Amino acid sequence: MSNYDIVVMGAGHNGLTAAAYMAKAGKKVLVLESKDHIGGGVSTRELIQPGFWHDEHSNVHIMIQGNPMLREDELGLLSKFGLDYIYPDLVHVSIWEDGTVIRSYKDLDRTCTELAQTTSQKDADAYRKFVMASKEALPMLMSGMYAPPFPLGAFVAMMDQSDEGRFLLDLMQRSAIDVVNQYFDSDLLKVHIVRMVTENLQMPDELGTGMGAFVMPGIIHTFGCSMPRGGSGSLSKALVRALEHWGGAVRTGATVKRVIVSSGKAMGLELEGGEQIMAKDGVIGAIHPHKLRQFVSETPEPVLQRAERVTQSTFSINLTHIALKENLQLKVGNDCNAMMTELMDFYTVRDMCLEYDKLRRGEVSHRLIAGGDNAIFDPSRAPAGSGVFYGVNFAPYHLFDGGAAAWDTQKEEHADRALAQYRKFYKNLDDSNIFGRLVCSPLDHERGSPNSMVEGDAHGCAPFFYQSAGHRPTPDLGSLRVPEIEGLYLVGPFMHPGGGVFGAGRGTAIQMMDDMGIDYDKVCGAAL
Repeated sequence: MSNYDIVVMGAGHNGLTAAAYMAKAGKKVLVLESKDHIGGGVSTRELIQPGFWHDEHSNVHIMIQGNPMLREDELGLLSKFGLDYIYPDLVHVSIWEDGTVIRSYKDLDRTCTELAQTTSQKDADAYRKFVMASKEALPMLMSGMYAPPFPLGAFVAMMDQSDEGRFLLDLMQRSAIDVVNQYFDSDLLKVHIVRMVTENLQMPDELGTGMGAFVMPGIIHTFGCSMPRGGSGSLSKALVRALEHWGGAVRTGATVKRVIVSSGKAMGLELEGGEQIMAKDGVIGAIHPHKLRQFVSETPEPVLQRAERVTQSTFSINLTHIALKENLQLKVGNDCNAMMTELMDFYTVRDMCLEYDKLRRGEVSHRLIAGGDNAIFDPSRAPAGSGVFYGVNFAPYHLFDGGAAAWDTQKEEHADRALAQYRKFYKNLDDSNIFGRLVCSPLDHERGSPNSMVEGDAHGCAPFFYQSAGHRPTPDLGSLRVPEIEGLYLVGPFMHPGGGVFGAGRGTAIQMMDDMGIDYDKVCGAAL
């Protein structure tokens, strides 16, 4: 039996973030990970053959760029622990089969100049106005993303006190399609913006997606869009270095069986083999609400029932990794390579929505694709001149023909159809340029991360309005704590502010320090 101040279940980037902050606060921290490697959804590995480094899940880092963890380098990840982000000028591009291209640069002026030529001067002016409004709202919106959330009712009441707040509250109830229809004429520009929003595993016409359509352009023109040098997993590795610097540790190959609860207090974690690791001050768990009963059966029954009703995202991803003999070449020219690259052969909002409707019906649309060669921006990811392809194909978890179990027999077929679609846009994505391929289906995502990617949902759970702020994932769990289980805290993509790379474990650490009477500002202002 070992004793620590804090033990953490899961070495995903959110758990590592919370662990590193608590270690900096002087706590003795141990992180337990069931896999033989760290990072969870933020990991980069040699999946196909040596020397080719593929991002297992997350690929580009957008939302974390506004986190004080990076902006103020609170953990020293950038200045001391080797994290280095690549920021290309071209952030987001949409490429159509006929060679039409819409580019979003970090530079707003340059973007609007090109938009006037591609769409119209009217839409270019509207886009500038749209982005400026988004940028003005960012400080208020982002101040709450990386801290414990407001209760949803209080948040709504606060927003309802001003015209600006009511404007944002209105956006939160609308769909992305509704928002872009209000501002723009060009279907191509509407599709360009909306496709970026759907990267959050949201349908373009789902109510609540309007805020994404409004916020994302402001974010990319303020912070840009980036990937860590060496791959997405470099963030997780830097967090481990920070954790170890302050005396913390990570133990892999350690599968947690349950949270040890005594007299209503979380006392530690028990491993599958029976080993118990005790914690004096608290336990942090990357426990999906659907799995709460499995790990913490002492949780009050009404809390468990509400947790088990949490809604998963409408669709997932059939992800293709390819090791390439040489870098990919876009037919429109490699000056169009962007951090986010959408590839389309539909030209109207209606046709796009018809493709998304297939996902609702359990069908895979091979036309809903995105991705490219990561080694173009970061040559360290592959041998000289070679490439690593990251290909996203949106797909349902439950297939109409055979359900989720059918993915094992159908994933290669669907990947082949997506590959044929990619070949419309790349000159040299033929068989002769491919060393090897690995396809990861929605079912594979769930198997790889069963306690967080339920139903293949890499973003934890659906980002609907009723599962936002202090109601994410439920009103009971939104405080980042488990009712009537003292000392048990939660992290993960299913917690506030949502899925993706946010560094959201910072909010959990703030809540823990507040409960323990630790001055967060003093900790983060301390010398490294």
